[in-house]
Amino acid sequence: MRMNMRRFTTLTNAFSKKIENHCCAVALHFVYYNFCSIYQTLRVTPTMAAGLTDNIMEISDMVKLTEQNSN
Repeated sequence: MRMNMRRFTTLTNAFSKKIENHCCAVALHFVYYNFCSIYQTLRVTPTMAAGLTDNIMEISDMVKLTEQNSN
């Protein structure tokens, strides 16, 4: 996770100074990693391999989820 997210390194502009921003960035990373990205060895997302979903989530779906939760 540290290699994919620059928020964990203090030498970049994206470093999280507030814990709330850091938690939100980590949560978004986990959603993308588990629901959107396809593993080369599995050829599906981890949630599809576990039987939790049957389709690949797109970035627009993630945006809709965040908009629903912010209201």
